[in-house]
Amino acid sequence: MERQLLRILRQVAPGTPLREGLEYILRSKNGALIVVGDNEKVREIAEGGFVVNAEFSPARLYELAKMDGAIILSEDAKKIIAANTQLIPDLSIPSTETGIRHRTAERVAKQTGALVISISQRRNVITVYKGSTKYMLRDLEVVLAKANQAVQTLEKYRAVLNQAMVSLTVLEFEDAVTLFEVTKAIQRTEMTLRVVKEIEHYIAELGEESRLIVMQVEELVNNIENEGLLVIQDYMVVEEKTPRDILDIIGSWPSEDLLDLSLIARVLGYSGGGGILEQGVSPRGYRILSRLPRLPLPVIENIVRTFGNFSRILQASLEELDDVEGIGEARARLIKEGLKRYWNQLLQERYR
Repeated sequence: MERQLLRILRQVAPGTPLREGLEYILRSKNGALIVVGDNEKVREIAEGGFVVNAEFSPARLYELAKMDGAIILSEDAKKIIAANTQLIPDLSIPSTETGIRHRTAERVAKQTGALVISISQRRNVITVYKGSTKYMLRDLEVVLAKANQAVQTLEKYRAVLNQAMVSLTVLEFEDAVTLFEVTKAIQRTEMTLRVVKEIEHYIAELGEESRLIVMQVEELVNNIENEGLLVIQDYMVVEEKTPRDILDIIGSWPSEDLLDLSLIARVLGYSGGGGILEQGVSPRGYRILSRLPRLPLPVIENIVRTFGNFSRILQASLEELDDVEGIGEARARLIKEGLKRYWNQLLQERYR
């Protein structure tokens, strides 16, 4: 549902020829019913009108909207197929709309699966329908204000997430991690990703007006999801699921469930009562090793498989690291030096 809405918003976003045509109609105080998709189901319920079969242009869409009937566009909205067409959807399809145009649009969208756009002459708004999805396009100034506010929220969430990750990593080096720190880091990751998803909606709706927001978000979201997946990979004890499966499960939860850290611990595979979050745990080492330069994933896999957890990796000698497949003496030395530098860097960040 969410991905479908993003695709819809991108189709009608500012900067697209289709949105320009819709704005022409809106400013002229006219209404319109537009179907994007000339498929068999659409043709079955279309009667009358006339064939246009011309290249799409905003001006043509505007002129054709002066007539009462529906306008049918090609699937890619690059051609105007027909105009002044009467659409007769199945009246048994439920609709929550009250106006004739919007009720028809909703039923056509549900019956045909096509994108249907209804412009209200009375309310001066654009509503898009596809399947059971309905979305009313908002004024760009309102969307831009909400997007900027969401970016500020993202900055705060990212800062809190960074603190949680630094604290977790320090405790990993000290071999003093409990499930509380692990689940807190995963919770903060998911909360941050939810803000990102909200901003993605704004970006899709703003189209070419979202350039500055896109630049800000790209800088803020760098590596968030991958870092969260590596935390899960370090601590999960369920074999039948992947880190992606677990993150998707957590992502499907309502907000109130996300606040319960014990639920996150249980989806990772841990059991226990009220003290579940006090359990001591040890990371496998995927996340920290991935921070070291020029260390390929297959080599990381070999290291984790050989030593079992990060504490043993830290304690390993150069000779023991050298014995791991894919690691020579030079790489073993780079790993030891890289872990030492990272630890010193963490201490500076922790007390900054």
